Amino acid sequence: MRYRFYATALLVLGLLAGAAQARTDTGVTHQFFHVRLGATAVPQPTSGRLLLFAIDARTAVAAAKAASDGKSDVVGEVDANPFRATETSVAAREISDWTPGQAVDIDADQMVFPAAFSRLPPGDYLLQAVLDVNHDYNYHGRSGGDLLSKVVAVHLPATSPVTLDLVETVPARQPWQFPRRAMSEQSMRHLAEARAHAQPIDFNSAGLGAFWGRPITMRGWVLTPPGYENNKRRYPTVYVTHGYGGDATVLTGNVAMVYASMAERQMPPMIWVFLDESSPTGTHEFADSVNNGPWGQALTAELIPHLESRYRMDGTANGRFLNGHSSGGWATLWLQTRYPKIFGGTWSTSPDPSDFHDFTGVDLYSPNANVYRRADGSAFPLVRDHAKVLGTFEQFARMERVLGPYGGQLASFEWVFSPRGADGRPMPMFDRTSGAVDPAVVAYWRDHYDIAWRLQHEWPKLKPDLDGKIHLVVGTADTFYLDGAAHRLKAVLDGLHAKADFRFLPDRTHFDLYAVGKDRQGLLKQFSWEMYALARPDSKLKPMTTANAGDGKHARSP
Repeated sequence: MRYRFYATALLVLGLLAGAAQARTDTGVTHQFFHVRLGATAVPQPTSGRLLLFAIDARTAVAAAKAASDGKSDVVGEVDANPFRATETSVAAREISDWTPGQAVDIDADQMVFPAAFSRLPPGDYLLQAVLDVNHDYNYHGRSGGDLLSKVVAVHLPATSPVTLDLVETVPARQPWQFPRRAMSEQSMRHLAEARAHAQPIDFNSAGLGAFWGRPITMRGWVLTPPGYENNKRRYPTVYVTHGYGGDATVLTGNVAMVYASMAERQMPPMIWVFLDESSPTGTHEFADSVNNGPWGQALTAELIPHLESRYRMDGTANGRFLNGHSSGGWATLWLQTRYPKIFGGTWSTSPDPSDFHDFTGVDLYSPNANVYRRADGSAFPLVRDHAKVLGTFEQFARMERVLGPYGGQLASFEWVFSPRGADGRPMPMFDRTSGAVDPAVVAYWRDHYDIAWRLQHEWPKLKPDLDGKIHLVVGTADTFYLDGAAHRLKAVLDGLHAKADFRFLPDRTHFDLYAVGKDRQGLLKQFSWEMYALARPDSKLKPMTTANAGDGKHARSP
């Protein structure tokens, strides 16, 4: 109702072409900015979430110089960054049927993080406006079709009209187009072969379609090993999924790296299935959910049989393996424990919380639990760089709320774990204003998705098919405090006298976990040989050693 009041007031007072400030009915002076939809940006009316970003100009210029080793002070974009949560301010407004050439006003004090623009310290700032046409900013950031303004320098508080024109369209990301700095020489050397050995997955799931009442496509890539076309052997198969923010397009970088590693005998010959677990709600994590639908069933009962009918995959439990990092780590840990007869082992790294007694540091089961504040009033951290806290749970939640109601990491957990509310959306686990946890919702989370709780209560039934199949690796300095839940899961399995492989890598974070020496993916290569040894225990194929890595001597063929 308040939003409608402001919109009506703007029209009545003619502020679409007027002052940069406006006084509300409460006497507080708000900062308003004009944003015009460029007539050349889009040919027809469009809708989306209008976002306005502001950063202190000196801070932005210093960052640009640091990023370019002092070669440039040009600031190409102004954007939010969860690792520097309060550095950039962002305001939002929903827009419908915006006509090209028309200007609208955005109240930079109404829906804003971390604070109203009128409260920013007086000074010089850089601003940029973005129209998020796909409502996926929380997940993808700026993605194909979004509209951008140029970066504009202003002095705040503004005393005269400030107008930003949306004149640029973000191009859609294309598979197989990588930033050169992100690719190793080895991957680039085998890129053409990798593309020839990779086939896209474009599978319509009957179960997911029935749930949503419309066609739902499962996406990803199947990568066959070098020499696949020249023999009739069946190959062990690894099912891999990505972390939060990934999708099928991003996965092609992993496809190229894995193929190159197999081609140079740093990894054994296997089939790799790279699964896209992104959705408009975040990551569905291949969990059967009352909100997202039966993704686990769709994978195990539909997609895997379909793929095994088309490719020479080892269709036994000892020939199917799982690997994933972060949200993908939780997904693969979940799939292994939920479908233990289907998979022969998971190598899950830095998984999202597997024991809700430690949900990134918060005990969701404690009386009067609150994800923002401890009992002593101190803030719960959420992001760190070793000992330095970079952002709190509350900051993360409030930023996510401004950027949009869909696709955020915290909202994504609720789309996977929560019961469905009366409004058709998942019930929130915590109050976004106060941080208070809803114990009824948490009880549902526990009964359906707390992996440690399920193992503890169902181990006698699960043990014959699951014992020895869990491999979990996490850094002791994990960026999102995910090592805490991993320790709790280990304690549960130790108490059950279960066979499990837990590795806590000293001082490793969420982002450098896979590095072994100078090899950024060395850990994945180790995993692949561990999988292969289980699938082919009699094989004489061994990994290339450091001693022969550069002399042209390779491991023997299987």
